[in-house]
Amino acid sequence: MAADLGDLTAFMVVARAGGFRQGARASGSSPSSLSEAVRRLEVRLGVRLLNRTTRSVAPTEAGARLLERLGPALGEVEAALDVVNRFRDRPVGTLRLNVPVSAARLVLPAIVPPFLSAYPDIHLEVIAEDSLIDVLAAGCDAGIRYDERLEQDMIAVPIGPRQQRFATAASPAYLDRHGRPDHPRELLNHACLRGRFTNGSLTTWEFERGGEIVRVDPSGPLIVRVGAATDLAVDAALAGTGIIHLFEDWLRPHLDSGALEPVLEPWWQAFSGPFLYYPGRRQLPAPLRVFVDFINTRRSLR
Repeated sequence: MAADLGDLTAFMVVARAGGFRQGARASGSSPSSLSEAVRRLEVRLGVRLLNRTTRSVAPTEAGARLLERLGPALGEVEAALDVVNRFRDRPVGTLRLNVPVSAARLVLPAIVPPFLSAYPDIHLEVIAEDSLIDVLAAGCDAGIRYDERLEQDMIAVPIGPRQQRFATAASPAYLDRHGRPDHPRELLNHACLRGRFTNGSLTTWEFERGGEIVRVDPSGPLIVRVGAATDLAVDAALAGTGIIHLFEDWLRPHLDSGALEPVLEPWWQAFSGPFLYYPGRRQLPAPLRVFVDFINTRRSLR
């Protein structure tokens, strides 16, 4: 009754992702190949492992029991195979990172090219999205998150700038027409370009000066999905549609060129920079281990 390791892996990917398409995205396979692998496994074991509907895929009781034991077992297999990497001159393998769009745009560009140059046999796959997911269930080795989104059972390593700010800005033409606010609450009388998270909530505009924190919930003509459509909001601000509130580094080129003018700059709120986070297990896969070492070395040189 011995099962093929690839079929077992396919089952685990699909069960954790909650579907064949989701599993295919996480693993880089095709939905049809995953479906066939799970079918073979069910035939070999003589029991149904997944309940399939047109909308979802969920483990049966037998599948849930198998999944519970399979995760640690396959993790040990991967760790055992990865030991071979220690005997190579250069580590090989694939490193999968799940990161927010802001990190892909503002943090990784300074890190990825020199890392891949130093480790040419490592393949890096970056999945950029702003929804909160279980990085391991999604088939990723590590992720990048901010303080408030870190999972407590993970190891966190600082990556990128240790302090960032949210900046508020608008085009000079917009401000000439509508005036320049002196206090955050005056934004309630302006056209503001908002962002919405994947869970449906709108971004909060928060300001701070001299220990005073002011939160406002302005309205405006445009709401975009955070991350995926943020550049549309930036383009709208450049065109004079309204006021934008975003990472300072994202807006910095336009602030430096004068295309956007700072608004309420004394109130811009600073916050802690992002972290690389990963499971706290003893043996890290070689690609992740050298990536962590690379990040720590860059930090020590600053």
